[in-house]
Parts: sequence; C-alpha cells; structure tokens
Amino acid sequence: MSLDLAALDAETLTFLTERHLATLTNVRADGTPHVVPVGFTYEPETRLARVITGGGSVKARLAARPGAVAALCQVDGRRWLTLSGPIHVERDPASVADAVARYAGRYREPRVNPERVVLVVEVTRILGHG
Repeated sequence: MSLDLAALDAETLTFLTERHLATLTNVRADGTPHVVPVGFTYEPETRLARVITGGGSVKARLAARPGAVAALCQVDGRRWLTLSGPIHVERDPASVADAVARYAGRYREPRVNPERVVLVVEVTRILGHG
C-alpha cells in the first residue's frame, strides 16, 4: 500500500526509528539490481533517507551515476516499508558528520572511516504494510 509522504502516522514514524536493518537496491548499468544490507535513517521533514558507506563501495559508485534511483526496504515480521526515489552521493564533511550522528542515534556509533560518504535518497514514494 502506498503511504502519504506528507502524513505518515505515528506507527510508521516509530518503525522508521526502531533498530532494524534494511536492504538498499541500486540498479547497475546493465539494468540488474545490486542489493546489500544497510542501516539507514529517515528525516520526514525533508523526506531524505541517508546511508553511510565507504566512498569506493559499489553502492556509492552506483549512487553517483547520473539519474540513479534506489530503494530501501525494511522488514520486521509482517511489517515492512520500502522508501524509493532518486539517490546521490554527498562527500562534504558537514553532511558526513550529520549522517554519522543520525546513524549513531538509530543504531550505534560507527567505526571511523576516513573514506566515508553519505548516500542520500530523495524519497518520493513509501510503500508499506503493518
């Protein structure tokens, strides 16, 4: 079921802050999916989802391609949410520090990674159940 981005209910917002892993699906140049487990954060006011990763990772390289799109899918039993939209990479220290702080708030303090970047999904659609 498609959810209204402008009016997510409290249960959905809570689910997006609980400690759950997700999958990030990017699309390779040949059209095949690249799916990996990730942690992410979501900011409902800006409709941005953030994933921290190494700058040389496949997911970062795919996100840096012009016109890249991605989906984040979080599942817990019968509850699930998929957030999708255009994705891009941010490398500036302020954006990385902000994303690390958000990640630490939802999961744990990540290990130090001087090559860290932020993958930002501009969420245009959320599907979900439960």
